[in-house]
Amino acid sequence: MIIRKGEKKDMPSVLELIQELAIFEKEPDAVVVTVADLERDGFGEKPLFYTFIAELEGNIVGMALYYYRYSTWKGKTIHLEDLIIKEEMRGSGLGFALYSEIIVQGKRDNVRRIEWNVLDWNTPAIDFYIKSGAKVLDDWRVAQMDEKGINEFLSKL
Repeated sequence: MIIRKGEKKDMPSVLELIQELAIFEKEPDAVVVTVADLERDGFGEKPLFYTFIAELEGNIVGMALYYYRYSTWKGKTIHLEDLIIKEEMRGSGLGFALYSEIIVQGKRDNVRRIEWNVLDWNTPAIDFYIKSGAKVLDDWRVAQMDEKGINEFLSKL
């Protein structure tokens, strides 16, 4: 098993993992991002995200995608957008290896917080995060506005 920084050439496999996660999260038609989007947004002059890749015998079997945020309370933070392991590889230690790499990156970058979202029904993930020392906050809600919501809001201005 190899954990390494993601490269532009990895983005077709990254998109496959993203689509697999969408199926797992019961939203198989929600993914609209393309390989071209990932290549442009992750490998341009000012990358919007970074990845770590889990590779086994030359095959990409997992990835972690993260980006930097700024907290008015904490300063520089990392947001772990997704940590995805191919279904047949779950429980193999790959997820722990990628998770560990994100935490190492956070320490290397002197961030004061690493944060991510987890679905309330994903109890294996929640249990894993709590066991690792993370806090799963019950009193915060995630708010989002999708493209349709953005357009509707702007049409009323």
